[in-house]
Parts: sequence; C-alpha cells; structure tokens
Amino acid sequence: MEAKGKNAMTVVLIVVAILVVLVCVLTLVLAHVVMNGKRPTLEEAWEWQSARYDTSFYKDLKKTDYLVSGYDGYQLHVHLVSNPKPTDRYVVFTHGNTDNHIGSLKYVQLYMDLGYNCILYDMRGHGEDEPTFATYGILEGKDLVELIKDTRNRYPNISQLGLHGESLGGSTTIEALGYNPEVDFAVSDCAFANVESVIKQKFKTMHLPEFLVRLADVGVRVLYRYSIYDMRPIDALDKSTVPILFIHGDADNTVPPQAARDLYDRATGVRELHYVKGADHAESVLKAPEEYKNTVAAFLEKV
Repeated sequence: MEAKGKNAMTVVLIVVAILVVLVCVLTLVLAHVVMNGKRPTLEEAWEWQSARYDTSFYKDLKKTDYLVSGYDGYQLHVHLVSNPKPTDRYVVFTHGNTDNHIGSLKYVQLYMDLGYNCILYDMRGHGEDEPTFATYGILEGKDLVELIKDTRNRYPNISQLGLHGESLGGSTTIEALGYNPEVDFAVSDCAFANVESVIKQKFKTMHLPEFLVRLADVGVRVLYRYSIYDMRPIDALDKSTVPILFIHGDADNTVPPQAARDLYDRATGVRELHYVKGADHAESVLKAPEEYKNTVAAFLEKV
C-alpha cells in the first residue's frame, strides 16, 4: 500500500510539473505573439497598396531619404515627399503595426492637394529599421517626438506642422502629444485607447478565454520588461491641448469603434470625432475617399 501511495504521488508530481512547464511555455509564446508580428517588406507593402487604389501618383514625386535618431539613438528611416507646389507646411505620417511607411501612401495625395509636404517613416522594428519588438506607443511615441524635433530643425521655415497616424500610428501620435511637441494639429485614424482592449478583442475572435491576456502580460513583463496594462495612449491626452481629429470606421473589427469615442471624450481643447460608415480597420480613406478628404480639409480649415 505504501509503495502504491508513493507511485501515485510521483504521478501527481509529474503531471503538475508538466502542467507548470506547459503554462510557462504558453505564457512566453503569448508574449512573443503580442509583441511581435509578421512584417511585410517594402515591396510586399507596395503590392498591397497598389491592389487597392491608384499609387501611380507617387512615382513622379520628389523623394528625399534620410535617417533620424529616435529615442535612445534608435535609427529611423525617414522619407520626405515634396509637394510639387512649393509649400512651408508639413505633415508627419505614422503607419500601423506590422506595416511600414508605404502604408501611409493612401493619405499622401490628400495632403498634397491640401498643400502639404509629406514625411513618411518606418516605426521602430518595421520597414527598413532594425528588427525589434513593439511597445504599442511607449517607445514609438518617444521616437515620434524626436522626429518632430528633427523636422523643425531640418526645415526651419515651417509655418504649420501636423501629425497623421493610422491604427498603432494613431495611438503613437496620441502618445507623442503627451510630451507637448511643437505641432499644430493631429489626425488619429482608428487608434486604440489601450492595447489591452485590442488584445481582448483579438482573443475573442480566436475564441480564446479572456484570462489569457493576464497570462500574456506576465510573459511580456518577463521577456520585454514592459506591461500590457501600461500601454494606454489615452492617458497622454490629459497633457495635451493640440487640436485633434479622430476618425474611425464604424465596422472596425480590430479596434472597437468605441475607442474613438473614449479618446474623444478624454481629449481637451479643439477636437472632432467622425465615423465612416461601413469601414473596417484602417479602411476609412479607401471606403469613402471624398468624405475622408472633406472631413480632414474642414478640420484643418477650422484649426
């Protein structure tokens, strides 16, 4: 009987040990998935964009490539697209997660027509930059602040400087505003208020239990020294009065449309909120280009 008891205890300990190992592995895998993602090459991004709208306008525009030191010396690849008509107005575009600066092309013609030079860049870990993980606005926002400083120094005759961000780029734009950069306006398209809600939405669509978010956070803390619950761009709006336009597709299945309302309600100063009917994530400008252009133009005229 005593031997049988010992054998049973051994089996229990082995099972527990296996379960602990599996939970640890799952925790680290979830963290890796959350903080990284398959990122397309510039060529793949160009093909994706070209399949959805006419990108031929871009080829004949004058482009200037240069490097800018972001936060902590991280090198950002930057691309100035000069307006054919000389102008001293500029706008900086920040693309979405797992994309690159090519993803911002869909907005360039719009701003060219409104009289702006366009500055596109690859966020850290994307495009031509050195590979690294995403921090969902924490480091990306600091990078953008450095890019804004560089832009002011590089083009000293700027009369107006604005920001336009899509998805993570929109959240990064909001995060940057918390550092009170010298900008005149911001447009935030389909940004998330906090990354926790986005991950929960993703897990929900994958039919995964919500508690896995907390497990993923443990892994993020261990592997990357950050926390999912600290990735909250919405909090930066408490420190900014820069005029901001929030745009969001009302059929967004990645970042819930409620995020735009939450951001709008939290913002101070001049702000507007516009929903594009039937648009999914990062699809508003493609779904309703004229509506989008008129909305941005009216906002810029106002501010």
